[in-house]
Amino acid sequence: MSCRIDRVAGGDSIALCISGRITNQDLDTLRNVMDAEASAVPIDLENVDLIDREVVKFLAQRELNGTVLRNCSAYVREWVTRERAETHGRPLEQGLEGREDIEDA
Repeated sequence: MSCRIDRVAGGDSIALCISGRITNQDLDTLRNVMDAEASAVPIDLENVDLIDREVVKFLAQRELNGTVLRNCSAYVREWVTRERAETHGRPLEQGLEGREDIEDA
């Protein structure tokens, strides 16, 4: 496995902290860990080094279903937002307002 998934409890909250490289090969594991939770838990992506498109699609779908993505790097945040726009026909600008860390191409 190329990534590590830690279930971190802090007070009354739980988060899944992912580190390393998340590839398509890790999707089943990630999906199973998330499905084992009683409710949607935040995903902390601070220590993610590399991510591929299938994972971005998965995260975009999960975000639409209420999962909070924490500590995304700027490129991951932009990529997830673009994937949501392409997949769900939403304007690209939706969700980007007020984002100073994303530049127009």
